[in-house]
Amino acid sequence: MSAIPANTLTEATAAIEDVSSRIEDVFARVGHELGRGHLIFKELNQGLATLSEELSGAEIEGAATALQEIAARLSELAEALPAESALLATIGTSTAEASALLKPLFKHIQMITIIARSARIEAASLDGDREGFLAFTQEAYDLGKAVQGSIEGCARDQQRLSEAVATASGRQREFESRYRNQLVSESAELGAAYSGLRGQRRDSSQLADLASTSTRKIAEAVGGAIISLQAGDSTRQRLEHVCHGLGQVSEAAPALVPEREASEDGARAICQLQAALLRDAQREFGGDIGQIVRALSAILHDAGSVVGHGRTLFGGEDGGPSSFLARIKQALAHASTLIATCESAGRSVDEALAIVEDTLAKFRQAIARLAEATVDITLIGMNAGLKASHLGSRGSAFVVIANELKATADQVSAGAGRLRPVLDGIERSANELKELRVRGDPAQLAKFEPQILQALREVEVGNERLGKLMSRLVDEGAEFEGLMNSAQGLMSSLGESSAALPAVAARLETASAGAQRPQPEAQDQAMLDDLFARYTMERERDVHREFLQTLGLASIAATRRVEAVETADDGIELF
Repeated sequence: MSAIPANTLTEATAAIEDVSSRIEDVFARVGHELGRGHLIFKELNQGLATLSEELSGAEIEGAATALQEIAARLSELAEALPAESALLATIGTSTAEASALLKPLFKHIQMITIIARSARIEAASLDGDREGFLAFTQEAYDLGKAVQGSIEGCARDQQRLSEAVATASGRQREFESRYRNQLVSESAELGAAYSGLRGQRRDSSQLADLASTSTRKIAEAVGGAIISLQAGDSTRQRLEHVCHGLGQVSEAAPALVPEREASEDGARAICQLQAALLRDAQREFGGDIGQIVRALSAILHDAGSVVGHGRTLFGGEDGGPSSFLARIKQALAHASTLIATCESAGRSVDEALAIVEDTLAKFRQAIARLAEATVDITLIGMNAGLKASHLGSRGSAFVVIANELKATADQVSAGAGRLRPVLDGIERSANELKELRVRGDPAQLAKFEPQILQALREVEVGNERLGKLMSRLVDEGAEFEGLMNSAQGLMSSLGESSAALPAVAARLETASAGAQRPQPEAQDQAMLDDLFARYTMERERDVHREFLQTLGLASIAATRRVEAVETADDGIELF
């Protein structure tokens, strides 16, 4: 008859068998989920590699380069606006100065024609060589009228130039005040878009490396977790052995061939041995569960990091599948609007420059003719004066008129001389303005827009494909996370269940305690040796031998260790 209460043995066996059945179920499910998770992450890695290739293509590089170029040109436009306004103001001032110089010049030329008419009247009163004097005065008059017509044309052109410059200057100032800050802002925005695209390209390459590294780590972690799951089968076998040992000291049912029964001390010893085996099995199993849970946590962290990088790379934190492309397109649209506005504002400047160029050519042509005419008029006056001086007192009046004609012609020549540097200044300012206009020509800027749009279109062609890919990555990432969380939860729950085993061991130790340590008899030692022979793990044998040493027994099982290993070899790997 066993010295251990039957209900204690029954309850202990039931509790151990419950944990054993849970181990078998949980480890099977966790093993399946780890295997499925491993396959999913392989697919995740392939998808991330594809995403990386899509986002690091030549289209992104081409768009980035074009964005950088147009950002730089917009910045140049913004910087050139004050200089253009200043040059227009200078041209306007010089134009007003030219207008002021034209007025006295025009009066002097009018005076030449008046003097020529007076000389004609005086010549008619002369008796000698009247026709020669009339011819002189007519020629001077004709030259004066011709130059007067050129100067009048210059005056009209100057008025048109003044109006064009004033209009262009006004529009330029208005544009500068309204749009210069926008040009600077859009230049910065496009520069940021350029940096963003380059960053996307750089990050996509880094993502491929990260995914590869994380996949290896996860594969190793999953493999390690799967290996750790073998501990479940080992622990289950050890619990079965404990239950078998407890069954040896339970009351046997009536049978034709009675089984060998343990003595009271033998039952106590076997019960204490099973408590020791149970404690040791639970301690090792708890360590295995902790290792598996930590491995699952590491797997979840790495997988979440990789999928998070993919989501950030593709759509940004807001999750929009093409948000970075949308931001670039928006910045480009603003830049396009500004470029069109620049073209409109710059058109009046270009028109003014064309008028300046045309007017300057006419002015220089008129001044050249004026110079020739004043030389001719001066010579005519001098010749007429010399000839009239030979007539004595009768030609004295004509001499005076001839000298006035020469003096007036000299004033015209001096006025033309003062006008030349003013025209040269206008020309210099116009050339500088023209150079600025060429460098910041909106038409030159606008040519980049189709290039960028084409690159963005090429990128967007793959957007749907990328969207589906990212959706799959997110879905599979969520499934992977769910599998790992489930496995982690199962293992944690199993750990809580197995944590009850030390209490079962304590109850067995309490029930088998006595005043003295057990003294097993010969048949008891034979039963202990039979239990030893059933062990499949070396750790069980170690615990068994250590326990017998506490009883002061020299176990026969210890001398038959090699034989037991050979006879018990049933193909199960020993740990």
